[in-house]
Amino acid sequence: MSPLIRPPGTQLVFGCGYLGRRVASRWLAGGHPVAALTRRNADALRNVGIEPVTGDVLDPESLRALPTANTVLYAVGMDRSAGKSMRDVYVTGLAHVLTTLPPCTRFIYASSTSVYGQTNSDWVNEGSPTDPTEESGKVVLEAEQLLRSIKPDAIVLRLAGLYGPDRLLRKQPVLKGEPLVGDADKWLNLVHVADAASAVLWAEAHAAPGETYNVADGTPVSRRDFYTRLAELLHAPEAKFDSRPEQGAPNRRIDAAKFRALGWAPVFTSYREGLTAAVAETTM
Repeated sequence: MSPLIRPPGTQLVFGCGYLGRRVASRWLAGGHPVAALTRRNADALRNVGIEPVTGDVLDPESLRALPTANTVLYAVGMDRSAGKSMRDVYVTGLAHVLTTLPPCTRFIYASSTSVYGQTNSDWVNEGSPTDPTEESGKVVLEAEQLLRSIKPDAIVLRLAGLYGPDRLLRKQPVLKGEPLVGDADKWLNLVHVADAASAVLWAEAHAAPGETYNVADGTPVSRRDFYTRLAELLHAPEAKFDSRPEQGAPNRRIDAAKFRALGWAPVFTSYREGLTAAVAETTM
């Protein structure tokens, strides 16, 4: 089956979930037609104006009808109910897409700052060593390396931890007053999902092909401060911590100055503003 040809300006999303759906909404608001690959949510996408393309990144045959697109956002995440490994989804799935995707003007890959393995609380930037200690970070780095080998002009956005409405980190344990396991004084690096979505559109317009950028709010916060504030906003018991030793666990502060130099700035410059807004919009 030959690729579907659509008018110039069509945008294509792989992983139309927490981040991808918000990016798609912004593209639609800007007058761009948007298509998205989906395994089972065709009707839901169609209802909000997104053209569904039924397929699965792990099924190469289903990708033969991928549309021609101007910009591609690749933001595929884990669906643990699918019973596939992270490496299957992140590496094998990406390889399938890259070998079947028609040419596009921009390919934006949503990666993660988990590729950094620093444990000494230092600031890290795009030039810092990528030597992750956790298996998830190793898989993300392998996916990045695969992308660079096949599509060297792709733009890689290494996103800090996403949070926002209906994604409040460790919400249920906080509500129950359960002790949070982990060193309370280690750093969290965050970016509100609305700012992550704006970063994708900013990268589309301003980022240099083949570059890698960290995307974070620029204000790292200790776990203690973050979860203490979350408990306050949720009117939950005071946050408790079970600070067991975490030998070799990542502990770093993400420097996003390179991306900010392109002119991008987050609306939520720290967890203080972002968390307040996120809790206000969360369905309890």
